Amino acid sequence: MASTTEPTNLKKEEEEEDDSKPGAEDEDTGAQVAPIVKLQEVAVTTGEENEDVLLDLKAKLYRFDKEGNQWKERGVGTLKLLKHKESDKIRLVMRQNKTLKICANHLVLPTMTVQEHQGNDKSCVWHAADFADGELKEETFAIRFASVENCKSFKDKIEEITESMAKAPGDSEEGTAVANLIEKLSVESKDTEEKQEAEDAPVSSQDKKDETEQQEKIGSEK
Repeated sequence: MASTTEPTNLKKEEEEEDDSKPGAEDEDTGAQVAPIVKLQEVAVTTGEENEDVLLDLKAKLYRFDKEGNQWKERGVGTLKLLKHKESDKIRLVMRQNKTLKICANHLVLPTMTVQEHQGNDKSCVWHAADFADGELKEETFAIRFASVENCKSFKDKIEEITESMAKAPGDSEEGTAVANLIEKLSVESKDTEEKQEAEDAPVSSQDKKDETEQQEKIGSEK
């Protein structure tokens, strides 16, 4: 029995040794392969390098669409209140998660007021001259936080900033100037709409008759 068992065990050991030996393709030749494209590190700037963070909170932002008369989501991300190290100006910036696309970007002015939105203690609304889309536009924003505490922190911080600005005459004048600009934009938009309506209005038969008589009169004078 022993003579039949030993060769079998030996064969198994040899097979195990063969399996443990590295194959030709596993051998390390020591050759180094250079990358086809060499990538260089690029410094990414956000425009926030010269600003100090006063507040940093996660939230979901909405803007009011006047044409559709409804709230539209602007994005979920991080809202920051940033103070410039040299000018001391404070702005509100919010970027979407992952893409970092800016969905709100405007100065915090003495005229800015934040109110609770429809009795929801986790949400609040405010008006601002926003520059997130590359042009100054009057916007109405609503924001919803994950907790009552975060919403209160936001409102309290805005109130603290605006009260401090109100005591500084320079900031107060700037706030008034921006408020006047917003009012001007609203008036110009209204005037444009009224002018367009007047152009599109149908001309009455009497108006056409008066216009024809006027043209005939001018022709006879020539």
